[in-house]
Amino acid sequence: MSLSVTTWYLEQTARADLPPTQEPPTGQGVRIVRSERPSPEFSRFLYTAVGGDVAWTDRLAWPYARWAEYLARPGVETWVAYERGTPAGFIELEAGRDGSVEIVYFGLIPAFRGRRIGGHLLAYGIERAWDLAERWPGQVPTKRVWLHTCSLDGAHAMANYQRRGFRLYDTTVTEEPDAPAPGPWPGAGPLVAPHTPSGA
Repeated sequence: MSLSVTTWYLEQTARADLPPTQEPPTGQGVRIVRSERPSPEFSRFLYTAVGGDVAWTDRLAWPYARWAEYLARPGVETWVAYERGTPAGFIELEAGRDGSVEIVYFGLIPAFRGRRIGGHLLAYGIERAWDLAERWPGQVPTKRVWLHTCSLDGAHAMANYQRRGFRLYDTTVTEEPDAPAPGPWPGAGPLVAPHTPSGA
């Protein structure tokens, strides 16, 4: 069986398109750090943990060497959100030669969704897309930030991007195999609330 999938393409064409950054709740212990040393193991963990329940499958067959080659490309960055030292989600950027920067992947591990971390991470990642050339000598300054989302993504993905100043510029509809989302492992998900230390 096949499944009809709608894909929406969105963009920002000026840094001023991004509204003021949304901060996570005070005391939540959230910080965002760039993963500066390419690590296929860590990047694949983030990819499967975040995308397992929303049908991220295109990289599951990538061998180690392909992960390593991709992550080592100039202009590819992974920014990771941590809550009290635990990875909560990530945003991956890839710069083009024409001054465009794509938000290739963005999302949270299921147990961390709905806690105002995602909006903060997305806004922070968009800011890093706009100043990406400052970290890469010879890179063309960013002129455009773009991404795509589809009907298989989370229900609030499109609205989340539009609240951050993205505008729709194209839409496509394709037929894809109807297969269950693989998940990082069988039964993974936010079955219980994460433990919060007393007094926190």
